[in-house]
Amino acid sequence: MLFVLIVVPFIMAGLVFILPNKRTGILLFIATALFHLSCVISFWKKTPQAQWQNYLSLDVLGLLILSIISALFVTVSFYLIAYLKKEEDRSARLFLICLLVFLSTMTLVTVSRHLGLLWIAVEATTFFSAILINFHRAPQGIEATWKFLLICSVGIALALLGTLFMAVAATNIKSLLLEELLSHASSLDVSWLKLSVIFLLVGYGTKMGLVPMHSWKPDTYGEAPGPVGALMSGALTSCAFLSILRVGQICHQAGQMAFFQSIMLLLGMLSLFVASIFILGQTDFKRMLGYSSIEHMGILALGIGFGGTGFYGSLYHMLNNAFAKGLMFLVAGNLYRQYKTSRAKDIKGVLRSYPWTGVLLLAGFLCVTGFPPFGTFFSELMILNAAIMGKHYWFAALFVLFLAVIFIGISKIILRMALGVPRDKSLDHPQHESIYLIIPPVILGLIVLILGIYMPACVHEALQTASAIFEGQ
Repeated sequence: MLFVLIVVPFIMAGLVFILPNKRTGILLFIATALFHLSCVISFWKKTPQAQWQNYLSLDVLGLLILSIISALFVTVSFYLIAYLKKEEDRSARLFLICLLVFLSTMTLVTVSRHLGLLWIAVEATTFFSAILINFHRAPQGIEATWKFLLICSVGIALALLGTLFMAVAATNIKSLLLEELLSHASSLDVSWLKLSVIFLLVGYGTKMGLVPMHSWKPDTYGEAPGPVGALMSGALTSCAFLSILRVGQICHQAGQMAFFQSIMLLLGMLSLFVASIFILGQTDFKRMLGYSSIEHMGILALGIGFGGTGFYGSLYHMLNNAFAKGLMFLVAGNLYRQYKTSRAKDIKGVLRSYPWTGVLLLAGFLCVTGFPPFGTFFSELMILNAAIMGKHYWFAALFVLFLAVIFIGISKIILRMALGVPRDKSLDHPQHESIYLIIPPVILGLIVLILGIYMPACVHEALQTASAIFEGQ
């Protein structure tokens, strides 16, 4: 079943390539996304068997991130009905083809149980996501695409070196299968393991967007189409985080969790600091979301670094952030379609001109800044509690300070966009808004709200099981 889940999007991409019009392509894309989601839902009831001599297998960590990927793709698939309406058949079909292969490669990341295969899958996501960035064919988009490719390729190359160093550390094991590494972690060479961890964290941290490997993110998110930004900020970063968690699993079993956590604390706090500094002077709405994503990646890293309840809080925050960012980037897609710009000073009075989009913009603002009762508030509070319980008082104080500064920076931009009088007098009354552009972000917002006021038992159990992997020695 896992192999089918990887192959079906590839087959559908081939069919979209052959078919002559985008309408049929969109229908195939929706069908593929729904099929993918139905399979993932079935995995919550019964875990699929390992395949290819344990090269493909699904554990609770992989299932959580696979669920994020599948849910985001379904919402984006319906969003594309209206988003691609005015696009030419050829460009729309190429867009759909790359998205389908993107889905396949991210699925492979979640089910890979061999560090070499995991590296290949992460590298594949880089290539196909890069093609999607410059969909609008703008000069700035070309620059952002090359910046993304070059920086992430360097990061992935460093991750490959880290994988090779892991192989040297595992000379006695003679395997890079995760199960073998975990069961014989005590026989790993500690010096080579630590060197491997550094390279792997820098490599996959580049893909995740942690400081100081973050420079591609504001430019890329600033130029990527709304639905692509939703998938990159919600699904792709979660895949990179999963790769880092795999390294953490090995460190935990090898008795090197303190070393791993110290690096995560450093990267996490640096990410929050840089995001708080640069978000204050932003004038571009989508670039602001890029720095917000850097902030939340830092929060994920800090949760792992603090340990204790921070493990649970970090995984919980991963879910909240994925859907909150998906909501915000779909709203960004709406705004770009309507105003043909993402510069905040050119977008005013959204609540007057496009009431639904305006309400979603404010709701997304509350989601990403961690306002109650949205789930992001409770996951951030849980991570703060882990810092205090672990006696990381200075980290806890800086954590609160940086979140406050970031809140001020985001609120200045969002409130000016949502409120006030539109520059164009023709927009001084409500405009028509397609239901396909409204319902998908509404669904994502409701998910973040539900995760805040009611935690489904199956999700709570999965988060507990996943966080227990890193607890104790």
